[in-house]
Amino acid sequence: STDLTSTVGYDSIIQHLNDGRKNCKEFEDILKERAIIEEKYGKELINLSKKKPCGQTELNTLKRSLDVFKQQIDNVGQGHIQLAQTLREEAKKMEDFREKQKLHRKKIELIMEAIHKNRNLQYKKTMEVKQTCFCFLPYGALLYLFSLSHFWQLFLKLAQTKSALEDCDRSYQQSVITLEKIREEWQKEHIKACEFFETQECERINYFRNALWLHVNQLSQDCVQNDQKYEEIRKSLEMCSIEKDIDFFVNLRKTGSLAPAPVVYENYYNTERNATPVRSSVPVPISR
Repeated sequence: STDLTSTVGYDSIIQHLNDGRKNCKEFEDILKERAIIEEKYGKELINLSKKKPCGQTELNTLKRSLDVFKQQIDNVGQGHIQLAQTLREEAKKMEDFREKQKLHRKKIELIMEAIHKNRNLQYKKTMEVKQTCFCFLPYGALLYLFSLSHFWQLFLKLAQTKSALEDCDRSYQQSVITLEKIREEWQKEHIKACEFFETQECERINYFRNALWLHVNQLSQDCVQNDQKYEEIRKSLEMCSIEKDIDFFVNLRKTGSLAPAPVVYENYYNTERNATPVRSSVPVPISR
C-alpha cells in the first residue's frame, strides 16, 4: 500500500503463515488419528489370528496352509502396528517442525511489531507537528421314564405263559436274521457312503484351498490398489513447486507495486517568503 501506516500486506502474509501452520497441524492430527486406527486394526487382526479357530481338525497340507494363513494375518497385524508407530513418529516430526518455525517467526514478529509501533508513533507525531504548523495558516442377542412298576408287571406276565416265551424266542431269532441282513446291507452302503464322503471331502478341500488362495489374492490386490492410490499422491507431490506456490500467493494477495513515498519536510516558515521547501529524506529500497 502506498499508505505509510497500512499493514494490510504484512497482515496478509502473517495470516497466510498462520494458515500454513494450521494446515500442518491438521495433517499432524490426521497422522495421529490414522495411527490410532492402524494400531486398533493391527491388534484386532492379531486377536483374530490367535483366538478365532480356523481348520483345527484339518490334516497335512491344508492344515499347514491354514497355519500359514493365520500366521500371515498376525504378520499383517504386526505390520499395521508398526505403521502406527511410524505415523506417530512422523506426527512428532511435524509438531517439532511447526514449533521450530513458530519460535523463529516469533522473533521476527516482535521486531516487526516494534518497528510498526515506532513508525506509527513517529508518523502520528509528524502529522501532529504538521497540523500545528498549518494552525499558523488559514489552510485529519421331558424326558418321559417308563415306570419300574410297569416294567415288572410286564415281566411277570411273560414268565407265566410258556407259549408266549417260545413265540418270543422265535421272534428273537427272526429278529437276529433280519438284523444280520440289515447289517450286511448297511456295511455295503457304509462303504459306498465313505467313498462318496471321501470324494466330497476332496472337493471341499480343493474348494477351500482355492477360496483361501482367492482371499489372499484379494488382500494382495487391495494392497496393490492402495499403493496405486498412494502413487497418485506421490505424483501430485512431484508436481508441487515451492516457487509456483510462492508466486501464486504473491499474485493473489499483492497489495501494490509502489513503496510509500518519502516523507517531505515542508518549511512553512519560509512559505511566506516564497522559499523552496527543503526535502529531507533517504529513499529505502524495497526488496521482494
